[in-house]
Amino acid sequence: MQFEDYFDFLAPTDIRVRGTRVGIETILNDYLDLGLFPEDIVLRYPTLSLEAVYATIAYYWRNQEQLDAYLRAWKAHGEQMRRQQELHPSPAVQRLRALIHQRQLESAPMVVATS
Repeated sequence: MQFEDYFDFLAPTDIRVRGTRVGIETILNDYLDLGLFPEDIVLRYPTLSLEAVYATIAYYWRNQEQLDAYLRAWKAHGEQMRRQQELHPSPAVQRLRALIHQRQLESAPMVVATS
């Protein structure tokens, strides 16, 4: 079995563990940034097998330069999407923000002017 057999390559910034909705960036962030062991990662994401986690880590070390670029592109894409959402919030987000603002106004102490 090839390493690539463990993954679904959906887009340049979307590689997932085959048979799951878990992106390899999730595993790699847990492993590289949080320092978690493969056994710990499996406990966090029950749809993953220990074999798939080890395959993802081995795939990373075998293709580190390419996957570092993938992780950078994935993070940049996420940041761009967050900026777009902030600039153009959905109607649901707009309603929630209005509700929060209204509640803040209602709970603010009244200031009474005295003369």
